[in-house]
Amino acid sequence: MIAAATFDIWLLGNNEAYSNLLSHYLGRNPDYRLRRFSTVALALASAQEGEQPEAIIFDCGPAPDAAARRAVQQLRQLLPQAGLFLISSQADISTAVELVRQGASDYLVKDTTTPDRLWQLLAQACQPRATPPSPKGTCPEAASLLLGEHSSMQRVRELITKAARTLITVSITGETGTGKELVAQAIHAQSGRASQPFVAVNMAAIPRELLESELFGHEKGAFTGATARRVGHFEAANGGTLFLDEIGDLELPLQAKLLRVLQERVVTRVGGSKPVPFDVRLVVATHRDLAAEARAGRFREDLYYRLLGLPIELPPLRARGNDRLLLADYFVRNFSHANRLPIRSFEAEAKRRLLAYPFPGNVRELKAVVELAAVLADGAHIGAADLPPLQVPAAGRDSSIIPTATANGTMPSLREQTLAIMQHALLQTQGDVVAAAGRLRIGRSTMYRLLQSGHLRLPQD
Repeated sequence: MIAAATFDIWLLGNNEAYSNLLSHYLGRNPDYRLRRFSTVALALASAQEGEQPEAIIFDCGPAPDAAARRAVQQLRQLLPQAGLFLISSQADISTAVELVRQGASDYLVKDTTTPDRLWQLLAQACQPRATPPSPKGTCPEAASLLLGEHSSMQRVRELITKAARTLITVSITGETGTGKELVAQAIHAQSGRASQPFVAVNMAAIPRELLESELFGHEKGAFTGATARRVGHFEAANGGTLFLDEIGDLELPLQAKLLRVLQERVVTRVGGSKPVPFDVRLVVATHRDLAAEARAGRFREDLYYRLLGLPIELPPLRARGNDRLLLADYFVRNFSHANRLPIRSFEAEAKRRLLAYPFPGNVRELKAVVELAAVLADGAHIGAADLPPLQVPAAGRDSSIIPTATANGTMPSLREQTLAIMQHALLQTQGDVVAAAGRLRIGRSTMYRLLQSGHLRLPQD
């Protein structure tokens, strides 16, 4: 069994009653070592003496004043790797955005749910010290992708570092679930634009009639329902990074407009005439072979070469050998921390099953499998019986949605099978709800309702 690590968390603020509440709540995790500071100056002094907490919770009081803003900058300068979570009674979006840009990891408004949200955020910030350190600024999800000893992942990490040094366009390819968006986030986080916006757009999930408006914006009255001016994603990402996922799904007419925008570095909003300059670092991704698409005439060749830039190909999980065991341990530990479960290790037979299964859904599927196993397991270990049915797909057919008996011989309920089929349709359409509903011949409102209730989830790379 993996030994538990101890994580140092600092509580800053002079509201003794609220500090007592947070101390009592967070103190239920035996891995957390809490230390309280009544003033920011005392915390800064400890930091100058070399102390390094994993996370800092800063109670800014009724509203963050100028002193609180200075404190955020000083704490981030002295403790760049610590998660910095601000709490205040002021619910103001502009203030939150400003403080996050200055270095805060998150901004929480005080209410009854704040302790629970803090618990979730700390579970991500306080990663095991046994895990290789993440590159500067990398988000926890991207850190999970970067784990791995296989040579293919070492190459991916090298290319991410090289890409971050310049503003070259990056084109990411790989199967669904390999983590293309996480690579884009890692490039952004390691670049000189880390403090600027990162905007991700799934081209396949936006209805074709709205895509131009989403990318370039529109003016008031440009079309029915355009009741106000809207800034597009290119303008929203100005100064930062724009990630265009599933670029291969873009239709030819809009490909021509995108090419012109990239050449001229200006956008013209739908219904407008004034060119608006922008400055974005572009990262694109697709699961298609764009070279083959260009040869077939489905993708503009000139746009293909404009977007190619630095190519990064993500390997499927089945080609990464023992990396799936490293990732499985990581996901189980992270999930257990977030849900206050004991951290369990995998038994030998469970490891053999994980290594034998090809994981057609890649890292995303592995994460779902081991999190379910963490819930089902009892005792100190996760056994083979705790894993959901893992069946190798037969050649020529997709068996990922075929219901199979569980370990105790029972079959999934009809509702479980229905939800699995709907989730599979969302995966196959890259999160396009309209297309998934059409494929299943059901109303889109049904899928939207299940997404809103949490019974279904949109796939995310």
